Amino acid sequence: MPTLLLLVSSIPEMVRILGSLLVILLLFALTAALVKVDMSPGPFFSITMASVWFINSFCAVLQGSLFGQLGTMPSTYSTLFLSGQGLAGIFAALAMLMSMASGVDAQTSALGYFITPCVGIFMSIVCYLSLPHLEFARYYLAKKPSQAQGQELETKAELLQSDEKNGIPNSPQKVALTLDLDAEKDPELEPEEPQKPEKPSVFIVFQKIWLTALCLVLVFTVTLSVFPAITAMVTSSTSPGKWSRFFNPICCFLLFNIMDWVGRSLTSYFLWGLPSPGCLPQPDEDSRLLPLLVCLRVLFVPLFMLCHVPERSRLPILFPQDAYFITFMLLFAVSNGYLMSLTMCLAPRQVLPHEREVAGTLMTFFLALGLSCGAAFSFLFKALL
Repeated sequence: MPTLLLLVSSIPEMVRILGSLLVILLLFALTAALVKVDMSPGPFFSITMASVWFINSFCAVLQGSLFGQLGTMPSTYSTLFLSGQGLAGIFAALAMLMSMASGVDAQTSALGYFITPCVGIFMSIVCYLSLPHLEFARYYLAKKPSQAQGQELETKAELLQSDEKNGIPNSPQKVALTLDLDAEKDPELEPEEPQKPEKPSVFIVFQKIWLTALCLVLVFTVTLSVFPAITAMVTSSTSPGKWSRFFNPICCFLLFNIMDWVGRSLTSYFLWGLPSPGCLPQPDEDSRLLPLLVCLRVLFVPLFMLCHVPERSRLPILFPQDAYFITFMLLFAVSNGYLMSLTMCLAPRQVLPHEREVAGTLMTFFLALGLSCGAAFSFLFKALL
C-alpha cells in the first residue's frame, strides 16, 4: 500500500495507466511467444512465474489508478467500470468451454488464451488514448480538486449529506446551495473565493471509509475461500456423460461470472446512499444492513463444503443434488458482484471531493487484501473436507 500511494502522489495518472497497460501488453505477448518455443519445464516455469508477478504488480497500479480516477466521477461510471470487469470473467469462462468443446490440443488453446488478452489490452490502450477527445472526460479529468465543489452538481448534493461525517458544520451557504445551485441567485451567501483543499491524509480518509473497506475485505475473503478451491471440486451427481463433463465449467465458472456481472450491474438501479431518481427508497450510508448482508455470506462456506465433493475424508455430503449447488452458486455470485460494486461506489462518496482519489486507491488495497485472505483460507477449508 505505501508504494502504491507513493506512485499515486508522485507519478501523473496518464503515465501510470498507460505505462501499466503497455507493460502488461508486452508481458502477455512474451508469454504467448514462449508457447511456441521449445523449453525445458524449469526455465519455462520460472519465466512464467516472473511474468505473472510483474503482471499482477502493474495490474495493482493500474486498478488503483483507475479507481482513484473514477472516484472523481459520478457513480454511474464506477458501476459501468465494475460491470466491465464482470464481463471479462464471462469471456474467460466461455473461452474455456469453447476450448473443451473444440477438442484442440493444449498448445493451441494456450496460444489462444494469451493472444486474446493482448487484443483486449491493445483495444483498452486505444480507448484510453481517445478519452481526451470526449467532452465528458475533459470535464471530469481536467478538473482540479479545488474546483470540484464548484463544478460538480452531484458532489454539491452529496456534501450536504456528509458534512457532519466529514467534520464540517452546516452553514448558511450550504443550506442555500440545496435550495438553488445557481451561483448567481444569492451571491452574498457564496464564499468570497474558493479555498484550496489541503493534501488528503491517508489516515483521515481511512477513518471515514473503514467500515466500507472492512466490508469489501470480508466479501472477497468469503468468495476466494471457496471459489474456486472448493467449488471446482464439486461434481454432478448424475451418471457419467456430457453433462457430467461440462457440469463444473458451466455451473461453477460460467454461472458465477454471469451472475457476478448481474450483481455488479444491479448497482445501476439500486445503490444505497446515493440518490437515484425512479428507484426504490434507499437506506443511508450508515445503514447496518450492509455489514449484516456481508457477514451473512459466511454461510456459503459450509454450504459449498457440504455439496457433492467426492474427494473428502471428514465432512459428510448433505447436498448431493445438482440443484442445491446451482442455487447456492446463483446467490453466492449475485451477492458477491452487488456487494463488491456497492462498497467500491460508496467509499469515494463518503469523503470530500479532493479525497476521492485516495479513497479509491485505499479501496483497491483492501480489495487485494480480501483476495489474499480468501486465498489463504481456501487451503484451510480444502484441508477440512
